Amino acid sequence: MPPGTGDAQLTMSQQVPLSGAVIVSTPQDLALIDARKGINMFRRVDVPILGIIENMSYFLCPSCGDRSDIFGNGGAKAEAEKIGVPFLGEVPLHMDIREKSDSGRPPVVSDPEGPHARIFGEIAKTVWAEISGAESAKAAPAIVME
Repeated sequence: MPPGTGDAQLTMSQQVPLSGAVIVSTPQDLALIDARKGINMFRRVDVPILGIIENMSYFLCPSCGDRSDIFGNGGAKAEAEKIGVPFLGEVPLHMDIREKSDSGRPPVVSDPEGPHARIFGEIAKTVWAEISGAESAKAAPAIVME
C-alpha cells in the first residue's frame, strides 16, 4: 500500500484479504514514527506484521566502495526487535536500483544474479516462508456486481 494510515489504507486493509503486512522504513527516527503508525493500524485490523525492511539503509560509493550511512543505520532493525517481528533486511540506496526500477526492469529482472537482486530475493524468501506457514488470510470479501 502507499505510505500513510488514512482512510484509504484502513478501508483496504479491512476489505481485502491480507496474509500480512511488510513494513518498509528508512532508518531515521522520523520515518520510524510513520512506520509505527502503520504497524498500529495493521494490528487494529488484525493483519499480522510479517516484518520490517530498512530501505535506503546505506550508500556504497560506486567510485571507491566506501559505505556511508546517509540516513543513519539500524533504526528499522531496532524497531523490529523492539516489537518482536522479523527484521527482513537492508536495501541500499543505489543508483542502479533506482535507474533500473524506473525503467521498468528492476534488479531482480535486469540482473537476477546481481547483489541487489540477491537482497530482494532473500527478503522475498523470508516473507514467503512466513506466509506459506500461516494458517490462512482473512476471508475474501464478497464482491457483488449490480
